[in-house]
Amino acid sequence: MGAEDGVTVTVRLLHGKQTAELEPQLKEVFAEAFAEPPYGEGPADVERAFRRFRSQVRRRGFRAAVAFDGDTVVGMAYGYPLSASTGWWNTLTDPVPDHLRREDGKRTFGLFELAVRPGWRRQGVATRMHRTLVEGLDNARVMLNSRSQATAAQASYRAWGYRRVGSAIPWEGAARHDVMVLDLV
Repeated sequence: MGAEDGVTVTVRLLHGKQTAELEPQLKEVFAEAFAEPPYGEGPADVERAFRRFRSQVRRRGFRAAVAFDGDTVVGMAYGYPLSASTGWWNTLTDPVPDHLRREDGKRTFGLFELAVRPGWRRQGVATRMHRTLVEGLDNARVMLNSRSQATAAQASYRAWGYRRVGSAIPWEGAARHDVMVLDLV
């Protein structure tokens, strides 16, 4: 099922509590989207991601763009501003200039997840969610991590204006990810 069935996908901007209420459906999106190569993530990975999610939705400035096909959640993008003491930059495997690493709690919006169920891809859903998520942000930039082997995602990020600034291993046992930044101002 998808747009070709005459159902229009809508994207809604949500805040923490609203997003937390959708956790079961968001877990389904995550499980479907990241089961495929190059991710190959399984049930333990989904649980790990959603342990983080439960604290992320309570962070100051958290927001999500969630795509619905009727009542079914078909995509998600969410994040929040990085704190002045964020450890995100400490996961880098490449040195970057200090000015790039500087955070003040407002400078950078961290985009932690962006996923679309396979049946709804190539219909502009990810682009619409990203646009909805970043529109109106007061942050100077958006940062995300992406697997370099995720060629479709990488192509979208570049088309949206992101540039690679280094690579990181974002958590113990994770694959190497490209760190990408989109300047908003």
